[in-house]
Amino acid sequence: MRPKALFVLNASSYDLIYGPDERAAIAELCEVIAPPQTKESLAADPSPLRKVEVIFSGWGAPRMDEAFLAAAPVLRVVFYGAGSVKAMVSEALWQRGIVVTSSWGANGIPVAEFTVAEIVFSLKLGWYYVLTGKREGRLPAKRPVPGMYGSTVGLVSLGMIGRMVAERLRSYEVKVIAYDPYVKAETAAALGVELVSLDEVFAQADVVSLHTPWLKETEKMIQGRHFALMKPDATFLNTARGAVVDEEGMIEVLQNRPDLMAVLDVTYPEPPKPGSPLYTLPNVVLTPHIAGSLNQECRRMGRYAVEECRRYLRGEKLHWQVTEAMAATLA
Repeated sequence: MRPKALFVLNASSYDLIYGPDERAAIAELCEVIAPPQTKESLAADPSPLRKVEVIFSGWGAPRMDEAFLAAAPVLRVVFYGAGSVKAMVSEALWQRGIVVTSSWGANGIPVAEFTVAEIVFSLKLGWYYVLTGKREGRLPAKRPVPGMYGSTVGLVSLGMIGRMVAERLRSYEVKVIAYDPYVKAETAAALGVELVSLDEVFAQADVVSLHTPWLKETEKMIQGRHFALMKPDATFLNTARGAVVDEEGMIEVLQNRPDLMAVLDVTYPEPPKPGSPLYTLPNVVLTPHIAGSLNQECRRMGRYAVEECRRYLRGEKLHWQVTEAMAATLA
């Protein structure tokens, strides 16, 4: 007998993450007992949760606290078709022993692809040429660039996305260094990465790419003094979280070091406050948090959720289960 299931997420996320193929696959695995629900619809009428064993979720999921779980007495598993589950999970959820999986592995793929594209472009000083040409109304003269042969890329943290970036950089003839106090030297070596201190990453790399999760312990971990250590014409790339950076310190150094470039897909707050120097500094590139899954890329996250459900129903080991301990350290 197929388990009873429900989609619980906001309407736009439902359409993005769970396309026709994903919905058809889920219908074969589970009995979907009601139309897709949102946290607002369930707050108004939680009765669709009463018989639900399986939830497929994503962005806009409700917090699954004691009140939510009281309305879902037979819930066994939640397949979250997006990245971070922090806003969804609760102590009550873990105490109930409900299994939670996330499609964070799928969401990491476009982040890694975006990061590598920015690294390649930055090692040619691409943003310098684009911004200077627009500002001065003429084609800038060529200047020496680090390039993709013999240059150094520095990664801050070798979590899943940092490792994905390192693996993709193996096809280029660059040196990769990284700072991560939780990674063993042999693990880094297997990725083709040399472990160094955080100061050394900033002092040695032509491009520094940040991949550290936002935790209480990592807030403002990257300080102004780190930017002051950077090589001439180096680039800082942030696709992680803005709160990991002391933005005031970064801005001060960028104002004094026009040779540096900061490519920021994330900020804190996000977007920056009106009037922030990040909007006007000539050596800052802002993008609106586009590195992660967008549009068609979101269907990959839905596919990961379907594949996890299939493994769960077969009694196989899950690939993307999130435990309470893991949830405390993930972005």
